[in-house]
Amino acid sequence: MSEDTNKGMFGVSGTGDTSGYGGLVRQQLSASSSQRPYGSYFDDVADELERAYPEFSDAIEKVIVDRGELTLHVKREKLVDVALVLRDKLLFEVCLGVNGVHYPEDKGRELHAVYPLLSMTHNRRIRLEVSVPDSDAHIPSLVEVWAGNNWHERETYDMFGIIFDGHPALTRILMPDDWPGHPQRKDYPLGGIPVEYIGATVPAPDERRSYR
Repeated sequence: MSEDTNKGMFGVSGTGDTSGYGGLVRQQLSASSSQRPYGSYFDDVADELERAYPEFSDAIEKVIVDRGELTLHVKREKLVDVALVLRDKLLFEVCLGVNGVHYPEDKGRELHAVYPLLSMTHNRRIRLEVSVPDSDAHIPSLVEVWAGNNWHERETYDMFGIIFDGHPALTRILMPDDWPGHPQRKDYPLGGIPVEYIGATVPAPDERRSYR
């Protein structure tokens, strides 16, 4: 690979440190589930979900408690079923959208969708997370469960390329319809064009500083 080749955001590979200084330290989470007791109200949520959804063990890949947050890793084919139980029986009335995450080194699970949920009735917060391979980036839409996810799913599709099956109108929302690629993926080149002002020109972003 030549020195002139864009290698992704800021030319970084491996650490995920896009500061350009190589000082980012990341905590590596265990691939296995957290062990009970989870603490806080998390055990109650898990118990209530198991009682309300008999297929709990088949639908949930793992349960992670970290930094005071409970995350349920859900199989994508069970996502809608779990979401309906959480909304209707555990009263998580609000989904605060969906966030895309790109882990190029997580082979077969490169693209993640994260859903923060809020129960206003019980004042509880949890997260759902679904992982899919880059080669089959399809996840069921949750617009029919939480209508407010409409634009959030469009943004995640636009920025990360995750396809939400069943979405009523899955089109780009930030970038032009003919824009190539998905700008928030880690393998997306920084690129850019010079910006001209009166009496001055600002170089394209990937020409302003070497991040390699």
